[in-house]
Amino acid sequence: MGRLSEFEIGQSGRVVAVEGHDPVGRRLLEMGLTQGCPVTLVGTAPLGDPLELEVRGYRLSVRRSEAARVEVESA
Repeated sequence: MGRLSEFEIGQSGRVVAVEGHDPVGRRLLEMGLTQGCPVTLVGTAPLGDPLELEVRGYRLSVRRSEAARVEVESA
C-alpha cells in the first residue's frame, strides 16, 4: 500500500481510503475516489503537478498534495 501521489505514470491500483473529513477530503470523495475504486495515473503536468488520473471512465486532475491524502493498493 502507498499513496496515490507516489504512483508512476501508467501504474494502477484501488483506493483503500481518503484521509480527512475537511472540504478537500469530501471533494475527493465527490469526484469519485471512493473505497475500492480503480484508479490509474495517466500523466503529470510538465513540472509534476497536477496529476492526471483515470477514474470511473473519465479523466481527473488533482494536485499532488491532494493525491497524498489517497491511500491505494497497487493492482
